[in-house]
Amino acid sequence: MRVRTTAATAVLLLAALTACGGGGDKADTADKPTATATPDSSKKSAAPGKALTLGGAAKTTGDGGTGVLEVTPDTVVYVKQGSGETSANGVFAVVTMKDKAVTAVAADEPAPMSGGGWQWIAPDGESIGPDGGNSSNVVMDKYNNADPVQPGTYQWRAKVFDLTAAQAKGGTLLYTDGEGTAFRWRLPAVDSGPHVAEVKKQLAS
Repeated sequence: MRVRTTAATAVLLLAALTACGGGGDKADTADKPTATATPDSSKKSAAPGKALTLGGAAKTTGDGGTGVLEVTPDTVVYVKQGSGETSANGVFAVVTMKDKAVTAVAADEPAPMSGGGWQWIAPDGESIGPDGGNSSNVVMDKYNNADPVQPGTYQWRAKVFDLTAAQAKGGTLLYTDGEGTAFRWRLPAVDSGPHVAEVKKQLAS
């Protein structure tokens, strides 16, 4: 009788240990982190809410949501006259930028009529488009590109804003991409950037 009791006790203990071991495995599995999908952070190189400085690049969505366009405003020049035109408001702010297609499809800046593109934000917060005053008549050969940027290539472009003296005392350049995401650059109130001399030369011709 004692032998049977001991054997039965051993069987019960073995079953209990097996159950505990199985439960422990489940607990260990539950504690392990699982893979989750994360947003593609490579699509944009700058946080939309953070203002960049002149020369900073931002990877933006192209017009219509097609492709990725890396835009880099790199030079700002302030003049009263350019390309034979005189500023209607007192100062032309000329900003040049490099647009580069960084995916396998062509990309372009969205048209202003779609709510995208470039705006100048004056120190007091006023938003000014590049089509005011006489700005649309200021043209520079090197920076007069407007075709979609093909994969693996880049273009030089420029935006000209016709501003008052107060609006031209520095400001913020705002760009809205093909997904409606806004990117900002803080601009100095004096001529700045690597192409100042070249831009002035083209404006004088």
